[in-house]
Amino acid sequence: MMNLLKGSLVWLGRIHQCRGFGIQSPTDYSFVRYVINEHWPYYAYEQLKGDDWLTTKLGRLYFRLANWRQPAMMIPDEYERYWQAGCHQTAFTPIINKVELARVTIEDKASWEALMPKCDNQSVIVVEGIWRDWERWHEIESDDRTVISYDLYYCGIVCFDKTRFKHNYKINF
Repeated sequence: MMNLLKGSLVWLGRIHQCRGFGIQSPTDYSFVRYVINEHWPYYAYEQLKGDDWLTTKLGRLYFRLANWRQPAMMIPDEYERYWQAGCHQTAFTPIINKVELARVTIEDKASWEALMPKCDNQSVIVVEGIWRDWERWHEIESDDRTVISYDLYYCGIVCFDKTRFKHNYKINF
């Protein structure tokens, strides 16, 4: 009951930031609208149900991210089946030379720092659990190596395209 109440309050607090409202960049708007907040049912949603609502919600987001980014290689994690459903060609290996798409938790500073030298303009990193450590999330947002960040409350998405201007979005997800 408390999670439902808290989730509702977070959603209401971000209601003016849903579906891309207020985003001026066409690229960022389409990413928010058609990847982050896509509401059409995908072909794999029925077979990709998680144990709880948050796992399912994040898993579907990760499925859409993999479908959008089409990474060749990723580091394996507990959401591997969602990544794989989004991009069937993705190979999972513990050691990668270049980050295309990766996921870390907000507490795992070592993994974040290990991934940073492997990032380029096309890299995307999902930081899960940002609500557990807002100070750490704001450090990531303000880091000179990050360019575009999306705060979805349950997770953050960080892009590294140095040809763009730095911007931090707060999205109702």
